[in-house]
Amino acid sequence: MGTQELFEQLEVLFDTFRIEHSGKSKAAHGRARKALGGIKKLISEYRKASVAEDKK
Repeated sequence: MGTQELFEQLEVLFDTFRIEHSGKSKAAHGRARKALGGIKKLISEYRKASVAEDKK
């Protein structure tokens, strides 16, 4: 997976986080935390992909 694809996925997850963060329910806050967890995983993948692309 390339950095552009990962970037797009990060954008989607961050938008989800932003929307759910402003929610008032426990469920919305849970979805916000879930989006942050996904962002955390993708950041590591992005870092690896970026280094690999720079070595080319």
